[in-house]
Amino acid sequence: MPVAPPSDLTGDPTTDSSTELADKAAAVCRMGSLMLTAGTGSYRVKAAMGRVGRALGIDRLDVQVSLNELVVTTGVGAAFRTQVVEVPVPAVNAGRINQLMRLSLVTRTGVTPAQLDAQLDEVERRSPQFATWVVVLAAMVGCAGFTLLNNGRWQECLGAAVAAGLGKVVQVLLSRRRVNHLVVVFAAALVASACYVAAATIVAAAFPGVADPLRQSVFTCALFFLVPGFPLVTAALDLARFDFVSGISRLLYCLLITIAAALGAWVVAFCFGMTPVPTAAPVLPTGWLLVLHLVASFVGVFGFAVTFQTPPRAALVAAVIGMLANTARLASMHLGLNTVLATVAASTIVGLLAGWASQRLPCPRIILSVPAVLIMVPGASTYRALLAVINDNPGTALSNGMTSLNIVVALTGGLAVARMLTDPAWTQANPTWTGMPRTRAQDLLRRRARAGARAAREKPTGEEGATSA
Repeated sequence: MPVAPPSDLTGDPTTDSSTELADKAAAVCRMGSLMLTAGTGSYRVKAAMGRVGRALGIDRLDVQVSLNELVVTTGVGAAFRTQVVEVPVPAVNAGRINQLMRLSLVTRTGVTPAQLDAQLDEVERRSPQFATWVVVLAAMVGCAGFTLLNNGRWQECLGAAVAAGLGKVVQVLLSRRRVNHLVVVFAAALVASACYVAAATIVAAAFPGVADPLRQSVFTCALFFLVPGFPLVTAALDLARFDFVSGISRLLYCLLITIAAALGAWVVAFCFGMTPVPTAAPVLPTGWLLVLHLVASFVGVFGFAVTFQTPPRAALVAAVIGMLANTARLASMHLGLNTVLATVAASTIVGLLAGWASQRLPCPRIILSVPAVLIMVPGASTYRALLAVINDNPGTALSNGMTSLNIVVALTGGLAVARMLTDPAWTQANPTWTGMPRTRAQDLLRRRARAGARAAREKPTGEEGATSA
């Protein structure tokens, strides 16, 4: 008895229908893989795939997202097709997230897979928002601002900036050679920590009369460019929507990255006998302290937004949001408010302001909210906790670890509350890809796309265009 050849297509045996569905499924999967590779969360990946799938004429779409894999089932009529797509470890590219989101929003019903592929090719060909040297400089500025917020003096800010810049160069060069991601993080942390020690030696030689010329307590601030802020926030938001496959895989990724960076810092700390203990806040008048926090928060958020390749306007808006929220958080803590409550309030403010601003730029709110809350992430206490674990100091490890955990939970909880208050899709238990409510940003982008298409059709060409000009 003859046996039919295996196929992932059922319900429609015709070759033409099989090929057509395969082309549509491939285009949808490509949109999802590009979104996932750019570093965005599971919810946004599914939403973008759903929008282009609807435009292509797909009736059913089921997507399971993890850190670096997509399992996608597409269906038209009685036919369906299931594909597994593996992508590299995500590298954050906020500019590409923005471009892909805009493309998914303006894709109109009736588009063909070839047309969508051509548009995706154009997105892939676009150069990054910022050159490598600008990203390195931004990492230096961001770490300097973070050091200032962690009670560092000008010496520590300068030392952390130089160390972070050299560490970022190592990270970029090794990543281009496709070295294992954990090895890249370990090497970058090792170089940054060693450069901070070298800077301390130089400062001590240049200023022999200065006691403690470069404090050991803030040397972990030079590693802040390695904090996996984007995947950490997206993991928490995915878990808030009960997307456990994506959320847990991202959390494990964040844990591995943090451990690799902590090991690099520990090697240097062990070799030179360094102890990264907390530093007392500087004694300054309230007005000067407020100005200091405003400047450091703005600089830090803007620097990290640039390292994420955030578009310039969005980076400036994120910096303003982070500056206002973080300064309010630090001021309330200075007045005696509980740290966790102050952090929840600040991250909620970030989420609300990012939601309001994202509707007007327009852009994905995640590229505004993540840099704004990243400056509040307790990177220094997290590294101190891991170093204490390695040094077999359970008391210090538990104290710093609980501090870090409380603040991270507070940050992500505030962002989730803000999303639920402002995004209609988050008020539904499980919105399907065809039932996600439209937002003001989506409507605005659609109107702009229609206006642009109308202007292109009405634009004069040839001699008529030359005459009218």
